[in-house]
Amino acid sequence: MDDMGAFREAVLAWAAFDAATGDRAAAGRAAGDAAADDPGVPARELAARLPVRTVVLLEGLSDVAAVDALAERRGRDLAAEGVCVLPIGGAMSIGRFARLLGPSGLDLRLLGLCDERERDYYARALAGAGERDRTGGPSGAGEQGFFVCAADLEDELIRALGVTRVTELVRAEGEERPLRTFLRQPAQQGRAPHLQLRRFFGTKKGRKIRYGRVLVEALDLDRVPAPLERLFAGL
Repeated sequence: MDDMGAFREAVLAWAAFDAATGDRAAAGRAAGDAAADDPGVPARELAARLPVRTVVLLEGLSDVAAVDALAERRGRDLAAEGVCVLPIGGAMSIGRFARLLGPSGLDLRLLGLCDERERDYYARALAGAGERDRTGGPSGAGEQGFFVCAADLEDELIRALGVTRVTELVRAEGEERPLRTFLRQPAQQGRAPHLQLRRFFGTKKGRKIRYGRVLVEALDLDRVPAPLERLFAGL
């Protein structure tokens, strides 16, 4: 495991401890108390040694796969730039990670993506952690921070590529038969094609992660979805 990977695992362990214990003093101790039982010590020490300057907070591993793939296509080594791309395990965890990593914790710069339906929740959680409201809507204010996908990142990528191209990619991945079977289900009848594809990606464990990379690798780089483009502009 590389150093940034070790930092990522240390933060995830710290957040898991915080979630399990409800210990809101954990973030406060990050600024000073290095007691042996402080679960933030490994993350703090790694952050100081690397050093980490920015953490990109993403809801899940499929978003991480997409961001990593775009970084590779653009020739950027985010870890070498001091950027940690971190899956937080769902939108409801944003407050915890912002508290541990933001002004009241390690005081790192926080950026990320969120879905439109969770925009207000993100704004409140970030404000509660001492971050100013930096969520930017789909039209975008051009400000660095947390950028909003209309539905989610998979939906943005499907729209950018188009249904025909995404269907071709599914076939190329050897999943034409599972897709045909899925589309015959009664629940999919009458649904918009891009919504059918989006749902298909979530029907098998690991599929969303796989296609997070596949879709980004197929993009024309001048057609990167706006929220993802703005995120990279802020890095």
